[in-house]
Amino acid sequence: MSDGDTSSNGWDAPATAEDGGMIDDTAAAHAGIVSELRLENEQLRDRALRAAAETENTRRRGERATKDASQFAITSFARDLLAVSDNLNRAIEMSDNARSSRTGHDALADGVRATERMLASVLKKFGVTKIDAAGSRFDPNVHEAIMVTADSDLPAGTVVQVVEDGYKLQDRLLRPARVVLAAAKPAPNAGGVTDGDRSL
Repeated sequence: MSDGDTSSNGWDAPATAEDGGMIDDTAAAHAGIVSELRLENEQLRDRALRAAAETENTRRRGERATKDASQFAITSFARDLLAVSDNLNRAIEMSDNARSSRTGHDALADGVRATERMLASVLKKFGVTKIDAAGSRFDPNVHEAIMVTADSDLPAGTVVQVVEDGYKLQDRLLRPARVVLAAAKPAPNAGGVTDGDRSL
């Protein structure tokens, strides 16, 4: 084995010009990949910024729509009630002009009844219904008892009188009916003996 033979002792042979060309090609390939990744990164960043801006715009539009819905949700309801208000104003004018006239009084009563029917129709159109309380059993979910009376033959806890009508909006309570209830009847004494008849 000669001293110039380096292949037999495991030493690497010196780099050739061909090896240098391979290194240059690898570096160029890496530079190309880095350039592509940078471009892709810029594109993704641009998309992310656009998506964030669109999300913010959507959020603002949603807030405006919610605000408008909150402020103007009763527009149709209010518009229909204007007709009721007009009829009430006409009834007031008729009242002022016909206080001494029986015919005018009857016309006024008819006008007020017609206005009440119109109001009931508008309320029903928008899902507002009156609670039918008279004669029913007391229900704390829809009734508010304001008084109890013994002057009734109805069973205890029955609605004797409706002082103020209650209403529901769809299935939700708007206002409970304020009612007077029948009181429980006092229990008769055993054998019909009254307190005044009892001996001490």
